[in-house]
Amino acid sequence: MTDWRAVGVGFLVEVVLGIVGAIVPGIGQLFAGLTGGFVAGYLAGGGLGSGFWHGLLAGAIGGIIVAVLLSLLVAVADVAITGSLLTGGVLVVGVIVAFLLAIPSALAGALGGVL
Repeated sequence: MTDWRAVGVGFLVEVVLGIVGAIVPGIGQLFAGLTGGFVAGYLAGGGLGSGFWHGLLAGAIGGIIVAVLLSLLVAVADVAITGSLLTGGVLVVGVIVAFLLAIPSALAGALGGVL
């Protein structure tokens, strides 16, 4: 069973550290994902599988929200520049990348679940 409190806390840790980590792009975001996933897995407990699942959810939810916001930003810029809306592909690619970037969060969540 999913512990949504653990996922929510892990997600919030990722968001806060991600905002702070925006100063150092790449490294800051990776640290935010690892830390948020670890926190989600640690709070959920239950071993490797449970920690992995909760870390994956925390990372994926954060990534999907960022992908949607980025897609909206691209849509507004696209309409302002070209007068047409062609951003559906941006959202699909963003969601795929969000899931791929959730993998480090899931691995850290597995470690947190063991501890």
